[in-house]
Amino acid sequence: MRTLRSYFIIGMLFAMPCLNAHAEKADREKPIELEADSVQVNDAKKTSTYTGNVILTQGTLIIRGDKLVVREDKEGFQHSTSYGNPTTFKQKRDGKNEYMEGSGQRIEYDGRMDKVQLFIKAWVKRGEDIVHGDYIMYDANAEYAEVISGGSQAATPATPNGRVRAIIQPKKKPGQDGTATPTVETP
Repeated sequence: MRTLRSYFIIGMLFAMPCLNAHAEKADREKPIELEADSVQVNDAKKTSTYTGNVILTQGTLIIRGDKLVVREDKEGFQHSTSYGNPTTFKQKRDGKNEYMEGSGQRIEYDGRMDKVQLFIKAWVKRGEDIVHGDYIMYDANAEYAEVISGGSQAATPATPNGRVRAIIQPKKKPGQDGTATPTVETP
């Protein structure tokens, strides 16, 4: 029989695209803090549902939503869905002083496939790069991402015509970040 504590641990596995190699590695060793107005645990169905201003924190990872549903399949893999208007995530990138963050009306995580999907008015930002679409999928195993527009009915202020929109900053060359480029003096 699972305890309420085990369902809090399952909630941790809803780590969004943050489960990939870019996430702050130390976060996985941190305790999970979960706040919600209420929680329902169904041991028979291996589900837990957190509702009302849900905030999951683990190290630098923060997930916010109106509702978080966590389910464990027969093989022990965890699957999570966060709902909100919007639901969001944010996490520090490993070894960098920047964050990965995103938002959508629904965010699903498939623990078996290590795949994250963001639905409706979705966006993901890494550093200064950002992509908007009506559907964003990231498969960590295949290192594959897909962004789809929802057409004019999916228009937002960031995508007024409903098309996929990305802003990708140029890569900085050594010395462009204000630090001196190391030089080697030869005799």
